[in-house]
Amino acid sequence: VILMLTKLFDFNLNSATESSLWRSTDYGATYQKLNDKVGAKTILSYLYVSPNNKRKIMLLTDPEIESSLLISSDEGATYQKYRLNFYILSLLFHPEQEDWILAYSHDQKLYSSVEFGRRWQLVHEKVAPNRFYWSKMGLDKEPGLIHLETSISEGPVFVLCWRHCAQVNKGKPFPGYIDPNSLVVQDEYVFVQVSTAGRPVYYVSAKRDVFTPMKLPKYTLPKELHVISTDENRVVAAVQEWNQNETYNLYVSDTSGVYYTLALENVVSSMGLEGNVMVDLYEVAGIKGMFLANKKTDSQVKTYITYNRGRDWRLLQAPSRDLRGNSIHCLQPYCSLHLHLHVSANPYTSGNIASRESAPGIIVASGSIGSELTTSNVSAFITSDAGNTWRQIFDEEYAVLYLDQGGALVAIRHTPLPIRHLWLSFDEGRQWNKYSFSNTPLFVDGVLGEPGEETLIMTIFGHFSHRSEWQLVKIDFRSIFNRRCTEADYQTWHLHNQGEPCLMGVKRIYRKLKPTSRCVMGKTYSVAMTSAPCDCTEADFECDYGYERRTDGKCSPAFWFHPSSMSRSCTTGMTFLNSTGYRKVVSNNCTAGVIAEYTARRQHCPVQAPKGLHLVTSEGRLTATLGANVTFLVFLEEGDGARTSITVDFGDGHALTYSNVSSIEDGIKHIYKSVGIYRVTATGENSLGSETATLFLHVTCQLEHIHLSAPFVAVRNKEVNLTTVLHPSQVGTVTYIWWIGNNTEPVITLEGSVACTFPREGINTVTVQVSAGNAILQDRKTIAVHEYFRSHLLAFSSNLDEHNPDVAEWRQDVSRVIRNALIQATGVREDLLLVTVLPGLPTAAEFFLLPDKQLTEGKAEKSSAHLDQLSDLLLNALNQNLVQFTLRPGVQVTVYAAHLSAAPLVDTSENHSGSAMLMLLSVVVAGLAVFVIYKFKRKIPGLNVYAQMQNDKEPEVMSPANPSEATPCSPQDLVPSLEILDTELNSRPIVKWSRLQEN
Repeated sequence: VILMLTKLFDFNLNSATESSLWRSTDYGATYQKLNDKVGAKTILSYLYVSPNNKRKIMLLTDPEIESSLLISSDEGATYQKYRLNFYILSLLFHPEQEDWILAYSHDQKLYSSVEFGRRWQLVHEKVAPNRFYWSKMGLDKEPGLIHLETSISEGPVFVLCWRHCAQVNKGKPFPGYIDPNSLVVQDEYVFVQVSTAGRPVYYVSAKRDVFTPMKLPKYTLPKELHVISTDENRVVAAVQEWNQNETYNLYVSDTSGVYYTLALENVVSSMGLEGNVMVDLYEVAGIKGMFLANKKTDSQVKTYITYNRGRDWRLLQAPSRDLRGNSIHCLQPYCSLHLHLHVSANPYTSGNIASRESAPGIIVASGSIGSELTTSNVSAFITSDAGNTWRQIFDEEYAVLYLDQGGALVAIRHTPLPIRHLWLSFDEGRQWNKYSFSNTPLFVDGVLGEPGEETLIMTIFGHFSHRSEWQLVKIDFRSIFNRRCTEADYQTWHLHNQGEPCLMGVKRIYRKLKPTSRCVMGKTYSVAMTSAPCDCTEADFECDYGYERRTDGKCSPAFWFHPSSMSRSCTTGMTFLNSTGYRKVVSNNCTAGVIAEYTARRQHCPVQAPKGLHLVTSEGRLTATLGANVTFLVFLEEGDGARTSITVDFGDGHALTYSNVSSIEDGIKHIYKSVGIYRVTATGENSLGSETATLFLHVTCQLEHIHLSAPFVAVRNKEVNLTTVLHPSQVGTVTYIWWIGNNTEPVITLEGSVACTFPREGINTVTVQVSAGNAILQDRKTIAVHEYFRSHLLAFSSNLDEHNPDVAEWRQDVSRVIRNALIQATGVREDLLLVTVLPGLPTAAEFFLLPDKQLTEGKAEKSSAHLDQLSDLLLNALNQNLVQFTLRPGVQVTVYAAHLSAAPLVDTSENHSGSAMLMLLSVVVAGLAVFVIYKFKRKIPGLNVYAQMQNDKEPEVMSPANPSEATPCSPQDLVPSLEILDTELNSRPIVKWSRLQEN
């Protein structure tokens, strides 16, 4: 049965004025008009067929005219009409229950029906479009469960509905509310996105378990993430990273969907007709683990193929001869075959590439031969051995359709010109026979095929001219075949990758039709694949999370990764899996071989004190409303959580103690009864030790971004200036709360700068919180305090800038790597050397040398000589290019000594230190510059315009360790008010401002 809905559209009225419904029961040979059965004046809009029962059909009327449903249970022969009190925008059928339907209305309401649309019930209001999903049998407890995203006054939330709706809270580890339109439910995974401090964080729930942050490599820093597939219990995600605009990187997960490793970089993307992102990745039907992808390399787009789910990729071998039999000279990697991988969203037209489950190994695609993929000189190519060898079949673009489960191929020229011929092949595209399907050339608009893979009848529809009506041409290929296939017509085919038979851990053998056989396989045909397992080799394993494949092919820890951190799973169990740096490719079925050597080993959790205790509020805020419930969440990274007690002191005279971490998974609720700033502490303690986490909670108050500028190293008992820069710089009345060192009471100021001294050597922590209205943010810096030190700026080879995301965590990790490289090259002791990478580009760093107190005995002369000796040792190594490190595979970075020093020789006299003096001079010079600009701003043309431009740009203000190297900032960033600065500077006697103004 074929049903066809036609509409006459009046563009002046911007609506349909007439519609007709046609029905055919002879594969489109004849049609019957059904307008009298659905209502002669009824204007139809959409037609739906139940995916679980093809006999059940639903028609929607045009909502501009009326809101009704027409339902048929006999393949469209008769209809019943049902009125609706809402307008349907989209329908979602249940994947298994044929009568269950979800309907989304124009006013963001979701309705459900269990009677195939005859009756409807309201499920929920304010539902996000296309963010509602039916449950999945075997995973959700109830078959009628509905996952949906809705909005409350605070923001979007994830809701489960069955009989009644409830917000998902249990086990939720993320603070705050999910980002709008971010809920995705696909197979056994649920994904949501939550933005924290302006950066998106992605969470996943596998098998409907608790949500866990998706662990991408540390410095991936995604701008966008799209879930490509979730089949075979693994997630493939396309991630656009901070340094990408038109390409995406492909990442693959373990079975939990939590830990991700890089599969392929810089995959080409494009924008679909509906604004959706389309990534050039094609999964070949019929062969598990086989993908094609278009990757941009040096501004060229090339096509790559993988047979093991992205573990290894290679270029496509171009055909050896063209259509005319001429030899093609194409040598990799300079020349190869490249394919267009777009799949058509229109079910009646063919895309650029096609494959079928019933025809494994056969792929037909449009593409070009050369150094890169082009849109000119496009030809059609085919492979019948799963991409090992390719043949050119046409020198133009053709739409190729599969007949009889791939036993025959039909090709129609892809052209805007009218045609009347098609081509037919019975031998997997080796020979093509030309057939005429119309006496008059036809503009082809699309092709209708019989449902299923075994189609032998197709209908071509189009028009003879741009003013003529639609024409339908039925083509019945059954007369071409004179018999049914027997076993003698089939042969076996061994899947391989350039001769390697073990793919995904098995040897696979398929049954396929012989090229010389012309017969009908029919509906009873099956691929009948057989497989035998292979012994495991290193090629069956990909790098585990935190590991990268080096140039020698081995997986080594990334520079940011600490392998011991994986024992954090011990917070919930007594054993953990200790990774070898490898994990078996998901769905790989190899056995024996090296499996024991590469598989993670289960080990007993190390006995250790609690470490990595975190205390946050459930909403991720440092503020709370007076009298409202505040939920605190406590997390423990390392330690035996089952035997670690947790004590939470709310800072208002109340405290609670819990026996273990697992007993407070849902959080701890507390109500504050008076306004103030509360020091909330959580203490984890077991028999081996304890750890404390602190949170400063402001009741009744909340800001956007702040940056604390502080020196990396300071001299003991010498004054240090701490400065806070706000973004945006003008936020009204601001209060600054400073927590300096181990002081139990804060210093509160109305200015963004404060001076302090540190009486003892060691590491001191400074935390600043900024309160503006009801917003509060904080930043924290650590300052190393010493009696004497030397420092020198470092520079790097230019390739480091290409991989610098300019975030604090990256700078910390690279600082550690540089320090280790300096130590390895010079032998300087670890406790005598500090390194910090400075913010901004080009990348720069500074090293600090500390004297050996056992040698210098605290004397200035000995300290100076010792520091000079160490400084010469390091500078010699740097000048000889002996200091290098590997940032990532293929990226070797060389460290140099910069020509200028931020603090070349620190004065050890009692009156001042080098860093302190330079900082003071920087502040005075900046103040003078701002004052002069302010006093003369009416005399300098364009100054007001320049100041306004600086405000509009809102540049990020960086904070190097030495103020003399600081990034320049606008006058608004230097001081809260020019008028205040004017008053302050005029009151100082050290400069005669009146003479300066007169001159």
